[in-house]
Amino acid sequence: MRTYSPKAGEVTRAWHVIDAEDVVLGRLSTQAALLLRGKHKPTYAPHLDTGDFVVIVNAEKVALTGKKRDQAFHYRHSGYPGGLRKQSLGQVLDSKHPERVLEKAIQGMLPKNKLGRAMGKKLKVYAGPEHPHAAQNPQPYQINAKVEK
Repeated sequence: MRTYSPKAGEVTRAWHVIDAEDVVLGRLSTQAALLLRGKHKPTYAPHLDTGDFVVIVNAEKVALTGKKRDQAFHYRHSGYPGGLRKQSLGQVLDSKHPERVLEKAIQGMLPKNKLGRAMGKKLKVYAGPEHPHAAQNPQPYQINAKVEK
C-alpha cells in the first residue's frame, strides 16, 4: 500500500476564531500553531501547508503567568551598532500594538522556512473583540486553559 499524500487542490481550509481573553499565552500559542500547521487533520503532511485560518480576538487581554509581564522581554535590533531595543511583555501589551506578542509567540512555533511563512500568513490577530472576517463564517474554537482570577 502506498503512503497517501494530499494534493494542493484537495486541501480544505476552515476558519477558526479564538477568544484570547484570560487564556494563557503559551497554551493559546500552541493550539493556534497546531491549527495553522494542520496537525489536527487526518490528511496532515509535514511538507505541505494543510492548515486552517486562525483569527484571534481580544489579544490585549491574554494572560501571562508568573512574573512574565515584567521579566520576559521582546528584542528588536535596528541593524546599527548599539541598536538593540528591548521591551517587557507588559510594555508591549500596553502599547499601540498588543497583538505583536501573540504573533511573535505563534510564529516562533512554526517552521523557519518558506512553508512556515505561508502558514503565518493565515494567522489574523486583533487587539479588540471585532474582526473583519465574518464573511468567511469562522467557527469558534474553545481553549480550556483559562486563568482563574
